[in-house]
Amino acid sequence: MLQLERSFTVKGMTLRNRLVMPPMATERSAPDGSVSDKTVEYYEEKAADETLGLIITEHSFILPQGKASPSQSGLDSNDKITGYRRLTDTIHKHGTKVAAQLSHAGGRAVSRVTGETIVAPSVEAVRELEEPWRAMTQEDIHTVVDAFAQAARRAKEAGFDAVEIHSAHSYLLNQFYSPYFNHRTDAYGGSPENRIRIHLEVIHAVRQAVGADYPVLLRLGTCDYAEGGATIQDAIAACVAFEQAGVDLLDISGGAQGYTVKGREGVQGYFAPETTAIKQAVGIPVLLTGGITEPAAAEQLLSDGAADLIGVGRAILKNSHWGKKAFATLRCDQNQ
Repeated sequence: MLQLERSFTVKGMTLRNRLVMPPMATERSAPDGSVSDKTVEYYEEKAADETLGLIITEHSFILPQGKASPSQSGLDSNDKITGYRRLTDTIHKHGTKVAAQLSHAGGRAVSRVTGETIVAPSVEAVRELEEPWRAMTQEDIHTVVDAFAQAARRAKEAGFDAVEIHSAHSYLLNQFYSPYFNHRTDAYGGSPENRIRIHLEVIHAVRQAVGADYPVLLRLGTCDYAEGGATIQDAIAACVAFEQAGVDLLDISGGAQGYTVKGREGVQGYFAPETTAIKQAVGIPVLLTGGITEPAAAEQLLSDGAADLIGVGRAILKNSHWGKKAFATLRCDQNQ
């Protein structure tokens, strides 16, 4: 049997294979972040191929304050649960599991979208957009932690099989994690242990909200690939702590440079060095994404032990039948 087609179980959630569609923003939601007909149609098209083990839906804001774009999806209020139930039911009818990614944009939010002052770990945070923002207070942090927990509760009520905490691509939690962004001098800044303090509080709050048997995933932007940024040593220590705190699966991506790595363009699975190092340090499953477009590469990365699951993003975004063609190609190659 192909490595890619082997089933896999995470905290009682059994995936029919190891192929994952990672979160990719579609801007199809209603202006308030509610599920729209276009949202459901998009995900049904992806699930209808019936070759995906798991879909992780695009990042959903947990507070209006943390909204990243005008048509981003949101799980910030109870009135959105019914719409998400429609979405999960649609995906489930094709035999595919689905996880909700929960996010706060932090310093990457834009006030013209949120209508609020932008917040970040510290006022020295590096920003691409020049507008006023303020450092988060202890009360702000408590509000965000609770908002992650409430959004996770809504996701579970809406029928999602798991939730994923977003700490990558220089969004809020990733900003706290990275010394490139985090210049706080209190208990949430400075040492690596302090910079992930908010993560541990979020993990604990989410776990309390969803229960002991519900899968909790975390996407980490491991490295910033920049002077003064997060390193693989930071990532390994953080991932060990996340496992101890109760995370069931680690989804590895980038930090300050987003979901790419300069200098690794064209590499299949360009986060493989990071996932390989992390897999050697933790006992929970690791998901690898990043430039994977070739079925043989996905199979080889699993065989090499670089990851437990493979995320294929842009290729599936462009071609909803990529999975079906990939499995057919791999089986043909196997029988030759």
